[in-house]
Formats: sequence, C-alpha cells, structure tokens
Amino acid sequence: MSRVFAYCRVSTTDQTTDNQVKEIEAAGFALSPKRIQTETISGSVAAFQRPKFAKLVDKLETGDVLVVTKLDRLGRNAMDVRATVDQLAADGVRVHCLALGGVDLTSAAGRMTMQVLAAVAEFERDLLIERTNSGISRARDEGKTFGRPSALSPEEQQKVLQGIAAGVPVAQLARDFETTRQTIMRLRAKAAA
Repeated sequence: MSRVFAYCRVSTTDQTTDNQVKEIEAAGFALSPKRIQTETISGSVAAFQRPKFAKLVDKLETGDVLVVTKLDRLGRNAMDVRATVDQLAADGVRVHCLALGGVDLTSAAGRMTMQVLAAVAEFERDLLIERTNSGISRARDEGKTFGRPSALSPEEQQKVLQGIAAGVPVAQLARDFETTRQTIMRLRAKAAA
C-alpha cells in the first residue's frame, strides 16, 4: 500500500499552511500528521535545497505519493518544478498536484501537462523579452537616455574637459566640481574615445 505524504509551503511567516493541509484532506487523501511537511521558505530556493523538503525526501520510498496543492509549492518556475518531479519519479515517487485535478505528474498525462506548462512559461518569457526590447528600442528612437543622470551638467563637463586639456590634475578637478575622481576619469575616457 502506498504511503501518502503532503508538502505544504508558504513564503512568509505571516502566512499559514493550514489551508493547504485542509485542501489535501478534502481531496480524499488520508494524511497522518507525521507525513505532513510544512515549510516557510521562498519558492525561489530550489526544492532540494530547502531543509524540510530535503528531510521529507529522505522519508520517501518507491511507491509513495507526494501531494501538493499547486505546482508553485514545488518551485518558482516550470523548469525547477519539472526537475523536482523528474528526480522524485526516478526514485519511484508519484507526485500529485490538486490544482491540476489531482493528476499524477509522473504519469504520461502528468508529463504531458508538465511539458505544456513549460512550453507556455517559455513562450511567456520570450514575449516579455520581446516587449522589453521593443520598448527599449522605441525609447532610444525617441531620444530617451538610460541609466543614472550625469553628476555634471553639460556645461560643467565642458569645463572639466578644458581643465583636462590644460593639464589640471584629476583630483583637483574632482574637488573643484564637487564630484568623484571616477566621474572625471570616465569623462576623460569618453572624450578620448
């Protein structure tokens, strides 16, 4: 008979895992309190690097079932979730996700679902990159500048360049214009290029 384990995770201490436990029990999974692992840790930490998840994995044996309420309990992105599910499947552990209708992610249908989710996530990431690059190009075409504003006005920059040409030391120019030596040296390098 398969043993059923639950992994419930929240990101901050002001959140609770109680609802996740209730959802799993309401879905018909009989849980022993010693087989419920709860954790408060960011999803950006890979599953196998989370202390309590690692402790849970040590208890799992071939044929066991691990239940989570949502995929994001296992990881922040599709690639991380897939790697976690694949590693558990290699150990003979089935992973069920309630948000996907309780599908076993290690089954053929579950693997297909994971592939579709990964493809959608990749597509969304590519669209975001495309929109970002388009926005940057448009802003450049409109003459917008990027980065921090210069510490020196254009007039001050001209005076600094005149000082450099006249042989005034960088440290002296930095003191005179109340800025750093690095600012003066960057301006000098920019003018030389």
